Amino acid sequence: MLSNYQHTVTERFLSYVKIDTQSNALSNTHPSTEKQKDLSRILAKELLEIGLEDAEADEFGYVYATIPSNTSKQVPTVCFCSHIDTTSDCSGENVKPILHQNYQGQDIILPDDITQIISPLKYPYLNNFIGKDIITASGLTLLGGDDKSGVAVIMDLANYLTKHPEVKHGTLKILFTPDEEIGMGTAKLDMKKLNADFGYTLDSGELGCFEDETFSADAVTITITGVSTHPGAAKGVMINAVKVIADIVAALPKDTWSPETTEKREGFVHPLRIDGIAEKASIDFIIRSFETSELAKYEERLKAIAEKVIADYPNAVMNFEVKEQYRNMKEILDQHPQVVTNAITAFERVGLKVIKEPIRGGTDGSRLSFMGLPCPNIFTGMQAIHSKYEWIGISDMEKSVETLVELVKVWEEKSN
Repeated sequence: MLSNYQHTVTERFLSYVKIDTQSNALSNTHPSTEKQKDLSRILAKELLEIGLEDAEADEFGYVYATIPSNTSKQVPTVCFCSHIDTTSDCSGENVKPILHQNYQGQDIILPDDITQIISPLKYPYLNNFIGKDIITASGLTLLGGDDKSGVAVIMDLANYLTKHPEVKHGTLKILFTPDEEIGMGTAKLDMKKLNADFGYTLDSGELGCFEDETFSADAVTITITGVSTHPGAAKGVMINAVKVIADIVAALPKDTWSPETTEKREGFVHPLRIDGIAEKASIDFIIRSFETSELAKYEERLKAIAEKVIADYPNAVMNFEVKEQYRNMKEILDQHPQVVTNAITAFERVGLKVIKEPIRGGTDGSRLSFMGLPCPNIFTGMQAIHSKYEWIGISDMEKSVETLVELVKVWEEKSN
């Protein structure tokens, strides 16, 4: 525990989750939703109040700030990063967080929709919080722990370090990003302004989780152009693009190759969105594998499935488009082992057993690592994310802050 310190992480988290910051994958703007900047401006203001004189929120919704070095050693500049947006998978409008004090192991019935029940049978991690305080939403929305818990942890870290100058550390950078949930968290990031050597995202779950490996990811869009005509005179002429798309989905493997049938280190191909009319329709896929080389094989198989379907529609035209999204951060982190070993040292110093597992997804750290900022991922405590069942333990968030304090000390101690 941090001695002589009253944490602010809970107060901050309860405040931040009330601000609707859902991103929008269908938008072409940066950020994808203007409302994300509502939180950006608040965070920049609070950082200035804490005492970080260069804190700013830019036109794209990014927040940058610096905690100056207070040591004579030459310490690499370390960045701590979290994203401000929440997913569009579940409503994030009018979030009403509920603080459950002294939880006693019972089912939690969410008051705004009593059919929404958070049970320790379904979420056994709850059993670690008997006698402790947790936070849920009210039953109509997600909570927003992904990733406002990370934001609150970093803000509490900044608050602690400015109040405890006896903690020696190098230059630290704070970065809050928009649009991480739609894969655009670094789209307008100014790396020169950030000016950091190494980084850590605060965007993981269970106490002790440390992640240095993610999926590699591509996106695929299949567009079918059919033949449109009046349905009253369509016989032998019309080719309905919507039906072609439906046939492609139906031709996908049923028992393998999908998120709902894979686990651990298995990759998948996931149809995410269908759009269109009879004349022209499209389907968006996300392609995931821990082995980057596997992505091309998945895409070749998907294209072969689509081509086999479209062969039954000789006058239809198919376009198959692949876009790179992110790559497995481990490819970069293995070249910079100190980023991992310093974090593990900090975990151990605060009494945590490191839980090191690959992420079946990605973080801003995936992109940042390939942009020159090696960046693994650290726990905040978030649970059941992207759902109305989302919850978080206050003690996990506070332990995350404590771990970061120790981490900045480790970097300073190991420098010359």
